[in-house]
Amino acid sequence: MSWKRKISGGTLAFVGFMLSPLSWWNDLFVNIPLALAFAWIVSLFWPSVYLASFILGYWITNLLGFVLLQKGAQQMTTEKPVPYTRWSFLRDVLTSLGYTLLIVALVKYGILKPLPDYLPKQ
Repeated sequence: MSWKRKISGGTLAFVGFMLSPLSWWNDLFVNIPLALAFAWIVSLFWPSVYLASFILGYWITNLLGFVLLQKGAQQMTTEKPVPYTRWSFLRDVLTSLGYTLLIVALVKYGILKPLPDYLPKQ
């Protein structure tokens, strides 16, 4: 197997792992801050969609992480490309849905808020 294939697959898998919520610190230090930054930017222009944009940003990071992790691992371990199946996508979506429910709870209980709510009122 080509070393270039292993290196590129390993890089994809690493980026995928960093975006996936497979360990508490990845989610806490990567996915949630990226989703929160996305929601803050969107809410600057459209404040009423803060929660929806937070969820969308979180879903995007999770799904992208799972897809990259799986594709990178397959690239590292196989000679030929393996197709990304519907079942793989469904599993990734359901896992992301579970984590998203947790994020919704954090927003609803006021633990995570829009950026203007953290800034002093003038």
